[in-house]
Amino acid sequence: MSKKKGKNNEESSNENLEDIQYEIEETEYEDVSQKDKIKKLRKELSDEKKQSHEYLTGWQKERASFANYKVNEEKIRKSRIDMIKLDFISDLFPVLDSFDMAFSNKESWEKVDSAWRTGVEYIHTQFMNILEKYNVKPINEINTMFDPNIHEQSDILLTKDKNKVDKIASIIQTGYIFGKNTIRPAKVRVYKFEKTEKE
Repeated sequence: MSKKKGKNNEESSNENLEDIQYEIEETEYEDVSQKDKIKKLRKELSDEKKQSHEYLTGWQKERASFANYKVNEEKIRKSRIDMIKLDFISDLFPVLDSFDMAFSNKESWEKVDSAWRTGVEYIHTQFMNILEKYNVKPINEINTMFDPNIHEQSDILLTKDKNKVDKIASIIQTGYIFGKNTIRPAKVRVYKFEKTEKE
């Protein structure tokens, strides 16, 4: 019985609150004509719409700004990872240069025990495969045109063949390229035209 009584008290207090709110709203428009009430309500509605539109626009701008921030942060993160990779790969260049020096003297290299030679060549191949996996490629082609973006001229070789002029005669030190960026230019010997006394 006491539970019912409590429920009835609660319902009556809720009704009283509604009456009070209604009375407040009524007093707000006391002594105002119906036309003015509508005008005032329309203005309030327009102001509310304007404010909600401002909030929505602000929220959308913030959302777009946050999306751009995330994209930029991801670019920076990838760039840092690439730099760390390149630093590590650059540390391997002296080892790769040692392989190149060993292979360059073909006469001495051929005298080495064939089983040992095969093992060393296999290790070199593994190194090169790892570089390729990281999109790092060697710059070691001969008979291609000298390109200052990927080559560094260390020496010249005179030639009378005009077709060879400004082409790579030989590689002194292998260069490396990462994607489109040169990590280390190749040190090269370049063909230059040998002028005769008549010319």
